[in-house]
Amino acid sequence: LDWTRQHAPDRSSVHPLALPSLLRLPAASPPPPPSMASADAAAPAASDLIDFLNASPTAFHAVEDEAKRRLKAAGYAQLSEREEWTGLEPGRKYFFTRNYSTIVAFAIGAKYVAGNGFHIIGAHTDSPCLKLKPVSKVTKGGYLEVGVQTYGGGLWYTWFDRDLTVAGRVIVKEKNEGGVSYAHKLVRVQEPIMRIPTLAIHLDRTLSSEGLKINSQSHLVPVLATSIKNEMQKLVGENGPNESSENKNTKHHPLLLQLIAKEANCEPDEITDFELQLCDTQPSIIAGAMKEFIFSGRLDNLCMSFCSLKALIDSTSAEHSLDHESGVRMVALFDHEEVGSNSAQGAGSPAMLDALSRITASFNTSNSQLLEKAIQRSFLVSADMAHALHPNYMDKHEENHQPKMHGGLVIKHNANQRYATNAVTAFIFREIAERHGLPIQDFVVRNDMGCGSTIGPILASGVGIRTVDIGAPQLSMHSIREMCAVDDINHSYEHFKAYFEEFTELDSKVKVDC
Repeated sequence: LDWTRQHAPDRSSVHPLALPSLLRLPAASPPPPPSMASADAAAPAASDLIDFLNASPTAFHAVEDEAKRRLKAAGYAQLSEREEWTGLEPGRKYFFTRNYSTIVAFAIGAKYVAGNGFHIIGAHTDSPCLKLKPVSKVTKGGYLEVGVQTYGGGLWYTWFDRDLTVAGRVIVKEKNEGGVSYAHKLVRVQEPIMRIPTLAIHLDRTLSSEGLKINSQSHLVPVLATSIKNEMQKLVGENGPNESSENKNTKHHPLLLQLIAKEANCEPDEITDFELQLCDTQPSIIAGAMKEFIFSGRLDNLCMSFCSLKALIDSTSAEHSLDHESGVRMVALFDHEEVGSNSAQGAGSPAMLDALSRITASFNTSNSQLLEKAIQRSFLVSADMAHALHPNYMDKHEENHQPKMHGGLVIKHNANQRYATNAVTAFIFREIAERHGLPIQDFVVRNDMGCGSTIGPILASGVGIRTVDIGAPQLSMHSIREMCAVDDINHSYEHFKAYFEEFTELDSKVKVDC
């Protein structure tokens, strides 16, 4: 209101007929109100997140193209789980990948000794999507279609009438002097090549009264091309698939294989297999009238993956940042959370426990009880996006627990252990926020509604590590286009960075199980 009064004209001295002209925008706009400036101040971390999201259409791209590249640029050395970890040193930084869709990065404190704790943030790299079937070739009604299967609990109606493409990884057969080898390559077709069209309301008069009813088997089938256009291209088009490629692979449309082969820089018959998924071609953006929101797919949970990774890198980048650290700072980004985490690269696998064990053992092989000691000194922040209060569905939130946009990270509680938070772990995470003047919120699901879950209870029960479940608030979770607040990206990053830098000192003052 102060800003409005300052820049509004004095209407007491203006003739009424002149008022309309004063409503036009002036040649030079007045300075922005304070709220606009605060949105701009939060933009650097958010802009970096936008780049991360746009480069990560799949979990493979998030790990291989983004996380791995950023870690290497920050001086992290890559390890292999297939080799011995004999050369680990205090003050050094490392990472490893599993299946190219899970990544674990860690920085060893200069004062670390075997048996000291690990300070971990865990998140996940996968999101609900439509994945191509092993045999995706569908032809009906004069159309070439692509068979897909649903992955996770997506809001599938949001995938209709979107400009879609494919991305993922392919296994390519390569000939060399020594014979034949098989390479893993990431691919992404940039232009929109598919669409799942809705049925016109004129052909479904029950839509207005009964709503959209989706059969995921028969309705979620994207259109790739028309059969007649495809046949014409094969006859006269110079870029059509050759005869040998078409004869050797009958599982997928040759047209689709041709597009994928072009991205993989190979011939269609050199593609031995692939894991591909549909992706929206609309880029992630900072938007809203005040530029306060992020509109994007895959915020759940690439947003938390990005913030935790950036916090780890920035908390270990200065020359002496690990000099006084006695623990190990770690980020673990898992695949397959959206389908239960039960895979070799999910949080239900031994991936994180293997890392803790191998790091501990590399500094002391004589005492077999040091790992158990280290786990009891460790702490896990399970970071997964949270449900912001929806203005059009306010009754879906419990009255005293309504997380707001711009309100900071949300601590998730559930008495039935759907979240792993307890009083001690909530206090530690909240205390770090209070030390830095960061906002913090709480969430409890209504008693008459079911509660989702995260990797937190899986790792807490499987490893035995103290855990707090948290997440940044968002709307439209599991839609093809989600939204969150720019301010909360900064809040999350600053909170995570402070956690890495201050947990060791704070935990030494918490007296539990002594």
